[in-house]
Amino acid sequence: MLEVSAPMLIFGLVVGLIISIFQATTQIQEQTLAFVPKIVAVLLALLLFGPWIVTKLVDFTSQILGNLYLYIG
Repeated sequence: MLEVSAPMLIFGLVVGLIISIFQATTQIQEQTLAFVPKIVAVLLALLLFGPWIVTKLVDFTSQILGNLYLYIG
């Protein structure tokens, strides 16, 4: 799960860091200024890495089901 969620977490972390630095330098403490860009960054990462994530999850599921079949059969 960490491997699959890493792109979204990294994008959110980088954008959050940039926004925090911006807020510290300008002394603007608006909560929506920190929240909205993080949501946009996570959605953008999901769009960019979505096919890769689905491929990883399908491969993992087929591996689990294959192992289950070998165990039962």
